[in-house]
Amino acid sequence: MSRPAGPQPASADGGSTVRETAHEIVERALGLSKADGCVVIATESSAVNLRWANNTLTTNGASRDRSITVISVIGRSFGVRTASTIDSPGSGGHPTARPTDLPHPTDADGLAELVRAAEDAARDAEDAEDYTDLLGLDTTDVGAGAGSAGAGSAGDAAEAFTDPAARTSTTVFASFARDLAEAFAAARAGGRRLFGFAEHNLTTTWLGTSTGLRLRYSQPTGSVEWNAKSGVPGGSVWHGQSTRDFTDVDVAGTDAALRDRLAWCERSLELPAGRYETLLPPSAVADLMIYMYWTAAGRDAAEGRTVFSRAGGGTRLGEAIGPAGLRLASDPHDPELATTTFVTAQSSSSMSSVFDNGLALRPTDWISDGTLAALVETRASARATGVPTTPMIDNLILDGGGSASLQEMIASTKRGLLLTSLWYIREVDPEVLLLTGLTRDGVYLVENGEVTGAVNNFRFNESPVDLLGRLAEIGATTRTMAREWADWFTLTRMPAVRIPDFNMSSVSPAN
Repeated sequence: MSRPAGPQPASADGGSTVRETAHEIVERALGLSKADGCVVIATESSAVNLRWANNTLTTNGASRDRSITVISVIGRSFGVRTASTIDSPGSGGHPTARPTDLPHPTDADGLAELVRAAEDAARDAEDAEDYTDLLGLDTTDVGAGAGSAGAGSAGDAAEAFTDPAARTSTTVFASFARDLAEAFAAARAGGRRLFGFAEHNLTTTWLGTSTGLRLRYSQPTGSVEWNAKSGVPGGSVWHGQSTRDFTDVDVAGTDAALRDRLAWCERSLELPAGRYETLLPPSAVADLMIYMYWTAAGRDAAEGRTVFSRAGGGTRLGEAIGPAGLRLASDPHDPELATTTFVTAQSSSSMSSVFDNGLALRPTDWISDGTLAALVETRASARATGVPTTPMIDNLILDGGGSASLQEMIASTKRGLLLTSLWYIREVDPEVLLLTGLTRDGVYLVENGEVTGAVNNFRFNESPVDLLGRLAEIGATTRTMAREWADWFTLTRMPAVRIPDFNMSSVSPAN
């Protein structure tokens, strides 16, 4: 997926400084509210990026933006209005509002207009299906997650609400850029070409409510994607990694792995469509598990519309959908994958509710010992179905207790395929969660424990839920990054898995 280069950096003192701090704007918006209830969410993000092509750094960029969302509750209905500002090269040193049909959220009149617009939208709206009283200081811990252990209140993320925004800078790339230059030299000497993109973002969120909640969280998010090419037909390989601060990015190790995969491409073979024993690396597993997670709304399942619906009514909670010992979980407090510790919802859907803003997020098992343990439940959907409240959390961990590395799984393969990554994943049938997509940047034949060559790409048709029931081997769980969903969901730990009969439904001409 293409990513445009960001605008130029703001000056050291803020450049196009928005003089009023985000927490002050939250307080002012709450003070302007005339609704029965009000939630204000402010975010400030700073981002830096690097791009390279043909063994040369090509562009770098930086950007900052701020967003203000006002949610007004009148009776049992709500209205939402959002406006944002962005520092851009063409703004003349002043923040510009976007989209242009909304008031500027930092002007005194503009903020009042934003609040009034949210109230007008609430008056025009019908009663909300998910209506629930807004959370207060004594109710943020309502509905501990299923199978959760150890947590805390929404506030123990705990920078102070009045702390300023955390900001990133290009210094986060200092060691990475030096190592990248060495990798470029090695690639030129070896007749290889390196392409890629690295980005680091720091987003701070403030959430305030008319019921007294004042919460803040700063989220660092980094990612780096590589593509290496050689002169042989089909000689293209990919690698991706998520990181909090780039200190754990091993440039030399990544380049060595890319070099090995390019060597596998020197022999090419054509294989027909069919079912093959297939090794899926952690990245491909992440793409499939993330999509499954995004469809795991308890309300949708209870209404009979998803793969998690039970025939005859109800959901499949308590049903075995994977082997014994399999666990799929989320934990906002995970040291490696730490993420926002409270609900921030700017809209309502089957997966979230604006009335849950500020709800503490706790460790949650979605699959426990191979059994479906929880679906994504808002307070309203949980109340309707009589299950615990289990909001969505922005990380995902799959563990089956395995210890084998991908290399060890290759060594124990008599004959099968090894994928690199999946691409262009789309849903075909929601009732069984049948997905289709393409293999990309490296499909290899493994024979007698060794990779013997690269094969053509395929289109696949598989359900991630069905795959969980057909796992022949689960490797060691490691931190990884999905390829297809890297722009939206980066915090995952997944194992490599062996599928005895992965369905390559047709040959793809894609290279």
